[in-house]
Amino acid sequence: MPSAGSEPPIADGATLRVEVLSVVFQIRVPQTRNTPDTDDPSLCVLLSRSADGVWTLPGGGVGAEETLSASARRLVADALDVREIAHLEQLSVFSDPHRVPTVRTIASTYMGLVPSDADATPPDAAGWFAVDGLPPLAFDHAGIVETARHRLAAKLSYTNIAFALAPARFPMSALSEIYCAALGYPVDTTNLLRILSRRAVVVATGTVGKTGRNGGRPPALYAFAEKELRVTDEFATLRPPM
Repeated sequence: MPSAGSEPPIADGATLRVEVLSVVFQIRVPQTRNTPDTDDPSLCVLLSRSADGVWTLPGGGVGAEETLSASARRLVADALDVREIAHLEQLSVFSDPHRVPTVRTIASTYMGLVPSDADATPPDAAGWFAVDGLPPLAFDHAGIVETARHRLAAKLSYTNIAFALAPARFPMSALSEIYCAALGYPVDTTNLLRILSRRAVVVATGTVGKTGRNGGRPPALYAFAEKELRVTDEFATLRPPM
């Protein structure tokens, strides 16, 4: 007998399906036409087109001998070279009984990040869409993307997670553009360097990059001190400019 207040068990003969879905982000110029024509990099998400023409997050069923994370990596590899994923973490579980109308389906979701300089070219049945210009998505996938977006924005405040979005070496102006695209508001380059240097997140490489289109002194190049996720300031918050 179930305890008082508990959910009743699934009836005998009923079907319960578990799927893995991944929200894979890259800061890049969108490949699709669902956003205004622009060369500015945006926070983009990888989507796959199903056989019936609906855009979905990369995903599928869990392998019989796989962990959830192993299934996530395998399923992302169907749409993208998994070697380009610099960071993958579990996001959340979506278990609304009616999220998929046909079969009761529980989704274990993941967030993956791809460096901005990775040549992450998906096959014809997939594409990179700007998060602010998504096409209609299957089921609750749009809500899953929004959950991942909020997770990324939060972690940019108090961890070094931007290492998974940035090239190996970068001028600080390029890193501030990555933060800007991911957060959705301008980030001052000088202030960002001050904060990340104080937290020992980025270090100077002693090298310089190419001069910009307007000429001037070549910019100093920086790199992330670590390529593994760590908390840098658990109480920190990056806020939009007033």
